[in-house]
Amino acid sequence: MPPSPRRPAARGAAKSAIRQLSWRTPEPAPIVLVAGPEEVCAERAIAGLRDYLKAEDPSLEVSDIRADDYAAGTLLGMASPSLFGEPRLVRVAGVEKCSDAFLAEALAYLENPQEGATIVLRHTGASVRGKKLLEAIRSGIGGGVEISVPAIKRDSDRFDFAAGEFKAAGKRIAPSALRSLVSAFADDLTELAAACQQLISDVPGDIGDQVVERYYGGRVETTAFAVADTAIAGRYGEALITLRHALASGADPVPLVAAIASKLRTMARVVGTREPSAALAARLGMKDWQVDRAKRDLVGWTESALATAIQAAARADAEVKGASRDPVFAVERLVTVIATRSPYGS
Repeated sequence: MPPSPRRPAARGAAKSAIRQLSWRTPEPAPIVLVAGPEEVCAERAIAGLRDYLKAEDPSLEVSDIRADDYAAGTLLGMASPSLFGEPRLVRVAGVEKCSDAFLAEALAYLENPQEGATIVLRHTGASVRGKKLLEAIRSGIGGGVEISVPAIKRDSDRFDFAAGEFKAAGKRIAPSALRSLVSAFADDLTELAAACQQLISDVPGDIGDQVVERYYGGRVETTAFAVADTAIAGRYGEALITLRHALASGADPVPLVAAIASKLRTMARVVGTREPSAALAARLGMKDWQVDRAKRDLVGWTESALATAIQAAARADAEVKGASRDPVFAVERLVTVIATRSPYGS
């Protein structure tokens, strides 16, 4: 299906006066600001813009600039029409570290954008450098649009991301299979995105639990959540066996502790509340199933025991990251505290 015609940037009523676009459905404009730290989504957005423009005109010229290693005159030179007037896409990286020369020329360019050119400015938000440029774009100067790519950190955000991957591809995946997949890549959005795309391209038809297990059942993070589940349930012997099997299979103590700590933090957010799951999930920015699971995990726990377990997780996290010479012992001690629900050695 041919791309829809370009629409002029519309003025909004929020912080920005320019139109806000989803990274999944980018559209070109004279200036496209891609702002935020989530690199996976930013890369998708910029690639989507290239594909959009290529579909409009295969003769598209694509150029790349580093804003932090900038030669004077480059932006205007790449954006200006060539002899045959081909459309131009200029991708600018490192705007959060831009040089004074780039900043001055970019601000001047906003006042007179070149016909047929799309300038994509990538700003990670890692610094306030380039703030004047961002404010000018967001005020509407240059006829720009903004694509926000905020960090994806919470479990619910990763779940939504993965669900969106399958929805965008018109692929159905069972909720339980999706939860397993997200758990298997809890610490790496790039790998989660790649896993989703692999399943989408490899698997004909719907995706269920058995498919995810066949492809990714051996992931360390999945094993980590199995360790966490058995320890939290108080099955001490089973938890130690699962842990030792994971370590023998090459599991790294760092993601093991991270997975356990993640479940404890979720429990801590839910403990002591009497709200219905749907209302609590909405207030905490979680999914209903996450709240229900945390409530089940809390059976038999006291707030004091949970606090002890969280303190043990914080200690173990520091130890597996270099504060101890024996990270394996640090994980075993953490599992012991959680499974016995009492301080180590008591």
